[in-house]
Amino acid sequence: MLSGRRYLLDLSPEQEVMCEEFGAICRSVWNTALEQRREYRRRGAWMNYVPQCAELADAKGEHPWLKAAPSHALQQTLKDLDRACRDHGTFTVRWRSKARWSPSFRFPDAQQISVERLGRKWGRVRLPKLGWVRFRWSRPLGGEIRSATVSRKGGRWFVSFLVDNQAATPAQHAMPGIAVGIDREVKTAVVTPDGDFHDRPFITAGELVRYRRLQQRLARSKHGSANRHKTITAMGRIMSRVSDRRGDFCAQIAARIVAKNALVVSKTCGSRTCPPARPAPWPNPAGTSARRPGSTGPSWTRDGTASNSP
Repeated sequence: MLSGRRYLLDLSPEQEVMCEEFGAICRSVWNTALEQRREYRRRGAWMNYVPQCAELADAKGEHPWLKAAPSHALQQTLKDLDRACRDHGTFTVRWRSKARWSPSFRFPDAQQISVERLGRKWGRVRLPKLGWVRFRWSRPLGGEIRSATVSRKGGRWFVSFLVDNQAATPAQHAMPGIAVGIDREVKTAVVTPDGDFHDRPFITAGELVRYRRLQQRLARSKHGSANRHKTITAMGRIMSRVSDRRGDFCAQIAARIVAKNALVVSKTCGSRTCPPARPAPWPNPAGTSARRPGSTGPSWTRDGTASNSP
């Protein structure tokens, strides 16, 4: 069975610059290949992974900056794009923006990846063109490495190993005759029929105060300035911790529910399945409602528009 292991990297300044360069080249290859696919579709033709790889090899002669990134990483970018276009459609796949996309690239050849443990808390991995990179040994690998992915999140760099732990999937669940239905609520994350409410706060009070201050600082900063970039990076660190807590919570709750039930049915309360809530009256400075029951004046709806219906 294949599973993932993620570790925090300790990059040198030179290695960090190289990772930024590799991510920018992969982003450029993604956008160029996507535009080529869309242009072919407008003409009624098709473009797939194989001819684009051949054209990428020819483009390295005209554009030497493509040679700075590992070839396998660029080929994996084209492979990811090919799968995304097949699954979602060529005109549905989004561009990779420099401002919104987090750099990431993958090394698929396990023979070019070597891992050594330096001590109780640290290890190092050898990656193509990056050399030996230290990482925080927070958990054992637990299997044979198949590939490695380097990514940036919240201003920090991580390496994710895809490992084969040699575990076999059981042919039958331990409790085959037990099923459960869960509700995805708005106020509480997950509710089971047994009356168990699974929820937790994902952001602390201090982080919320600091995030609001950073939002105010961002609104006053100048576009393209260094201070604006620092503010966005600080906001990203807070939200990365929030997303990590949310991911850990979802994984733990899902594992707990699946271990006890062979069949899980989920009901999601979305805008299309549940009736909309009645909007609250618009307050005025006098402290009374802007529209009282039985009045014929305009009322505010949830989308912010005025309605004259009673």
